[in-house]
This record gives sequence, structure tokens and C-alpha cells, in this order.
Amino acid sequence: MKKTLIPEGTPLFENIARNQIPEILESLSAVQKDYHKNKGILLQGDSVSDLGILLSGSAHSLKTDITGKQVIVTLLKPGSYIGVLLAASQERKSPVTVQADEASSVLYLPYRKLLTQSSFPGHDRLLYNLLRGIAEMALVLHDRNDCLIKPTIRDKVLTYLSLEAEKTGSRSFSIPLNRAAMAEYLNVDRSALSRELSRMKQDGLIDFSRSHFRLLT
Repeated sequence: MKKTLIPEGTPLFENIARNQIPEILESLSAVQKDYHKNKGILLQGDSVSDLGILLSGSAHSLKTDITGKQVIVTLLKPGSYIGVLLAASQERKSPVTVQADEASSVLYLPYRKLLTQSSFPGHDRLLYNLLRGIAEMALVLHDRNDCLIKPTIRDKVLTYLSLEAEKTGSRSFSIPLNRAAMAEYLNVDRSALSRELSRMKQDGLIDFSRSHFRLLT
């Protein structure tokens, strides 16, 4: 495997000595793959046996329904897991496609080896970090569901922006979505979203310029 540089702060390797990481990657037969912008990292219907970790770049997962409509499910940043639940299930095929938003690198670890190969240093900590990461994924999906169950576009937008403000610790922040992606993420019509954002601005609820928002209430 080519030399892999694990970015500082990668959740799976938190509190593991940097000099131990190369041995861990070798023991697990880790593989790094690079993807161009808009390239599919994982396709809907694929079988998954490896845990993926986004090392660099950004990506999103999306689901296509029987009518052909695409809905963004999750947004991925460096350190995010790809296919971890599928790798654990072994039998289920991917219900989503994961697509790179820019040039991205993904580290793949065989899930079964990760569980059973305990001879390398830091194995217990690695499993602890993995379980914590899975719990965090569940909370991210919970946040998304909070947006989707709201009855109106305004409620969906306010819920999403409030969650983003909470993450950044500021009422003024940038979101990682353009209008089309934001509409997909909230599962609303793009034109209707743009109209509602303008109304919310006129009503003094928010201010925004492109992807930068400020909550005013």
C-alpha cells in the first residue's frame, strides 16, 4: 500500500500514537483509493465488506427512489465513515450512492479483520473509536430526520439552520450546501425553497448571502 497520511483529528485514530498507525494499517491490509470530483465512491446496490474513512475532500450520500428522484441522505467530511453499517451487516446491499463533491481520498479497512485482528497495538482503542463513531452517525441521521418531519419548508429550514448554528457555536455560519443540494437535503422543491428563504429574510428571521447564513431570532 502506498504511504497513507492520516489527518490529525481523524476520529477512528483518536488517542492512538501516530507512530503506531502505519503498523495498524499494515496489519489490517488497508487500501487507499482516490476519487475525482463527481465520481461514485459507493453505488446504490453495491455489496460492502470494507469500512471506508474519508481522508480528504468531501462527499455526500444520496438515494434514488423508484421515480428517479434523488434525495441527499448525509454529508461527508474528512473523518466520516462510509459503509460501516453495511460492512457490519455483511448481507445487505447499499441503499445509497456516495459521490465525491471534490477530489477525495478514502481509506478502506476490511471490517472482519478490524474485529478479529487484535495483535497490533491500539486495537482496543480502535474498536472504542469505531463504536463511538457509529453512535455519532446515528445522531446525524436523527438530526436529518428532525428536519424531514417538520410540516412546512420554513420549519425545515429553521430546524436545519439551528442545528448548523449549534454545530459551529455561532449564529453566523456557512453551510456546506448550495441551493440545489439544500433542497435535496430537506426534500423540498428548489424554487419553493428559494421563495421561502426570501420570505424568511423579509420577515427578519434570517439573513444570508449564498451559503452564508445568520439567524436573527
